[in-house]
Amino acid sequence: MKKQNPVIKALQTALIVMSAALLLSACSDDKPKTPLKKAEHNPFDHSHGSEVTDLVKHKFEHEFADQCAEREAANSPNPVLERKRYAKPCLCIATYMMKDLTAVEAEKFLKEHKNTQSLRIRFENAAYHCLQEKAHPKGPKLFGKR
Repeated sequence: MKKQNPVIKALQTALIVMSAALLLSACSDDKPKTPLKKAEHNPFDHSHGSEVTDLVKHKFEHEFADQCAEREAANSPNPVLERKRYAKPCLCIATYMMKDLTAVEAEKFLKEHKNTQSLRIRFENAAYHCLQEKAHPKGPKLFGKR
């Protein structure tokens, strides 16, 4: 009696199992397909209820810009000059963030003085948007390269 190689036996078993799985998954359903209905609720709409009034947005914009300029000028040797320098970019960032501001975020920032994770993410996006427009200074000329 001839002994079969265990590798060949394992391959044959795998082939049989895959064939059976293919046959079982290929069976179709006899039910007629119904057309998909358009969703009434947008799952990506994160407005979460009440709209933020323009007054609250304006207050958020200026408080966030002031906080941003203070934070940037905190470790500077000349904070007054730095606050003036950072006022315009921080106002741009706050204005950009204000566009998608929700009532919950505005309340947490203005009343509880908390920065939510969504505000942090929006800050990064706004900072990229506002600061990429600036012309960067030329780098140093090293080793005769232009």
